[in-house]
Amino acid sequence: MISEVTLRGLEDADLDVLFEFMRDPEAVRVAAFTAEDPDDRAAFDAHWRKIRGNPETLNHVILGDGVVVGSIASFVMDGDTEITYWVDRAVWGQGVARRAVALLLQRVTVRPLHARAASDNVASMRVLTGAGFKPVGTDTGYAAARKAEIEETILVLS
Repeated sequence: MISEVTLRGLEDADLDVLFEFMRDPEAVRVAAFTAEDPDDRAAFDAHWRKIRGNPETLNHVILGDGVVVGSIASFVMDGDTEITYWVDRAVWGQGVARRAVALLLQRVTVRPLHARAASDNVASMRVLTGAGFKPVGTDTGYAAARKAEIEETILVLS
């Protein structure tokens, strides 16, 4: 059981660990909106180069008892600041995402703040609503992990 959750800036050495987390088939299915091919390391590296080069993006790793257990970020899309996170399936159900989101919200004070989650991702919806995000609508989009159009819930923290 993870007792301490902290955030730190993303370092180059973290990318190998994050790549492995983001290849987990069950985590990919639940997240739904993922890379077209989670095993494509070149695409993964290109994606991270792009987002790390964006000055409007704040990238952190989530540490559980000092070990990388996920990533969390804020970014600007279409003028709205959004958050996103990914937690290693090995630590699901231990409150890691909830605590990481709370820590990020202390650092990212922009309001309104937006988030999105696959509508059937009950755990992520619980994390976001527990942090004060309110559902404000839905959208339908192509979820590469499921190779289908699915519903996504749009949430806002005022």
